[in-house]
Amino acid sequence: MSKPLLLLSIGLLLGMGVGFLLATATYQAPPSSDASAHDHSAHDHGNNTEHTRLTDVSGLVPTLILTLHPDGRQSRNLHIGVTNFTFAPGAVNGPHVPGQGHAHIYVNNIKIARAYGAWMQLAALPKGTHTIRVTLNANDHTALAIGGAPIEATTTVTIE
Repeated sequence: MSKPLLLLSIGLLLGMGVGFLLATATYQAPPSSDASAHDHSAHDHGNNTEHTRLTDVSGLVPTLILTLHPDGRQSRNLHIGVTNFTFAPGAVNGPHVPGQGHAHIYVNNIKIARAYGAWMQLAALPKGTHTIRVTLNANDHTALAIGGAPIEATTTVTIE
């Protein structure tokens, strides 16, 4: 074997070895795909209680319909169908404005996200049956309600 080819081979092997060591040293495991492992209570919400308070709707009552669409073996695309309600991402954390806000998404009673539009991906759900619940919330995060009952919808999905 010629000297330049030998040096190139040695350089490639050393480069791969160093690259492997760097990748291994900086690797961080992805978050658990088990939705129940995420404890939303650890998040800082400024110590407010808006997530548990209700805002009774006056005027046109929003409706909520959930539809799940397959997106791979363990993921689903959630469609949040609403009437008399407008998603208002630019107004989040502001005062309540009738007929607008965002949604809170729960998987197995654990809040996993806010939705600022009609579509949300539920990625890498673990095997088993899961309850998906969505609530409509005002800009100030209070749950929209009718007569003291939150406006919410629930569906289930089984991942095999």
